[in-house]
Amino acid sequence: MEYFLELFLGGLTRGSIYALIALGYTMVYGIIELINFAHGEIYMIGAFTALIFASVFTLLGFNDLSILLLASLAAVTWASAYGYTIEKLAYKPLRKAPRLSALISAIGMSIFLQNYVLLAQTSDFLPFPRLIPHFSFMDPIVHVIGSAELVILITTAVVMIALTLLIKFTKLGKAMRATAQDRDMALLSGVNINKVISFTFIIGSFTAAVGGVLIASHIGMINFYIGFIAGIKAFTAAVLGGIGSVPGAVLGGMVLGWTESFATGYVSSDYEDVFAFSLLVLILIFRPEGILGRSTTQKV
Repeated sequence: MEYFLELFLGGLTRGSIYALIALGYTMVYGIIELINFAHGEIYMIGAFTALIFASVFTLLGFNDLSILLLASLAAVTWASAYGYTIEKLAYKPLRKAPRLSALISAIGMSIFLQNYVLLAQTSDFLPFPRLIPHFSFMDPIVHVIGSAELVILITTAVVMIALTLLIKFTKLGKAMRATAQDRDMALLSGVNINKVISFTFIIGSFTAAVGGVLIASHIGMINFYIGFIAGIKAFTAAVLGGIGSVPGAVLGGMVLGWTESFATGYVSSDYEDVFAFSLLVLILIFRPEGILGRSTTQKV
């Protein structure tokens, strides 16, 4: 039973990271129906930015909690700037182009960012400081769940709730929903769709950077390629949950995390990805709109 609980919590932690990245995928797709394949690289850039600033703050003598907060702030700010810039340079000029053009642009941006960080940093794995402090109140249950896992779970829950409230109850959220339903009608109604789309990319980049900082601090290693694998897994999570749905992205991340965790624990770590993508194939066959997605009728 203890081993099952360990796998369950491990999958929950892994799924939370997938969910944080998947939120960016699902929000961008919900607004402009574009799969931003450069989103995983934003996650990677957030982790590298946090590493750089964490090194500086460590030299200045800050404690771990202060370093975590300040490095996270720097990471989400820098990553959000990247998300905004990518939208303006790579996606905005192609909004009225065929979808294949935007898709190729997204893949090209992903490859460009990978190689940019490779040249600017290194191809080797770099050690990342474990900045999440140990909380003494968790001593009785530390053998079940650690401080890092708890912080990751709480952060994911807070981000999901905050995004849900933003979309449902704010003026910006209403503008986002209007843009998602009918971009032309939203424009005629006075909605500044350019600002809405840009803000959507900023929010998605913010959540991806938060995930990058947390998982890097938890694992203790990063390199230029971590964004590609995490991005593909997060995209899978978004599709599983129902791309375009914020709760669906979180649920899809959890389902994917548990699938990988139990497959690794009870079968073999060699088949982790096999089970994950087999689950995706089954969902696409039997429920292509995802677990929480809504089926839509294609307009001819």
